[in-house]
Amino acid sequence: MPKVSIIIATRNRSELLRSAVDSARNAGSDIEIVVVDDASDDSTRELCSGWTDILYLRARRRLGPGGARNAGIIASTSEYISFLDDDDLRLPGSIDAQVKLLEERPKVGMVYGRVRYRNQQGQPAEDSYPEQCPQGDVFRKLLHWNFVPCPSVVFRRSCLQRVGLLEQEAYGLEDWDLWVRIAELYEAVAVEEAVAIWRKPNFDSGQFTSRPERLHRLAHRLLRDKWLKLPRASEISGSERRQILRAFVERAADQLIWAAAERASSGHVRDFARVTTTLAGMYPLTGSRRAVVAIARRLL
Repeated sequence: MPKVSIIIATRNRSELLRSAVDSARNAGSDIEIVVVDDASDDSTRELCSGWTDILYLRARRRLGPGGARNAGIIASTSEYISFLDDDDLRLPGSIDAQVKLLEERPKVGMVYGRVRYRNQQGQPAEDSYPEQCPQGDVFRKLLHWNFVPCPSVVFRRSCLQRVGLLEQEAYGLEDWDLWVRIAELYEAVAVEEAVAIWRKPNFDSGQFTSRPERLHRLAHRLLRDKWLKLPRASEISGSERRQILRAFVERAADQLIWAAAERASSGHVRDFARVTTTLAGMYPLTGSRRAVVAIARRLL
């Protein structure tokens, strides 16, 4: 039985999938690669039929990222699980180093690391994420913001017996929701070096993360209606709860301001209007003045 299952959910990205699978092959010494084809209508099936070292699953209808990953989890066999998007890459040997940490620390539920950015053309950028890697009890920190890059995580299959599978309704934020639920019950550990390469979204890329206004509406709803109602969240005092909400709003407003300024300077008027409308509706007091200043500076 392999030690780690790398689950790659894919849809209509056969031109990118080959590189993702190649990187997964080199990420560890005892790897099971599970490719879940989310009802693609391009050449994904033909591409995967030529690989004998992967487990290929094809959905008859679209499941979405969460549903496709859940299908991969159910079909996989390993003690540890990792996700890799079809447009991202795992760095060589990175999985082995993370598994070693999990084996040494039985109370830890997941291990993550930094990711390097690359643009839509595949060219590497100088920056990486996150700047800091919190460890230990990160439950409250994850309520503030998601600092755990999805392709950087390896987690125990046994965690899912307590927290359940991915929430398909959290479309685009399934990973953040899962990290919150794991962190409620388990400690997390981080490696300081980069373990994956993440394709940075822009407003033309077609990635869900290229629509920040959708992400922020959903994240706010998850925080308010789900995460702050988890059993462990009952331990959080009223003042700390307000502090978490303030920190969340500050970070979210900054993200939307940056997105609006980028779209304004690039001449994407519709995208600019959509993002600023969301900003004004969700964070009118926090975002309005800073947004005017930031957008004006970007335009000038």
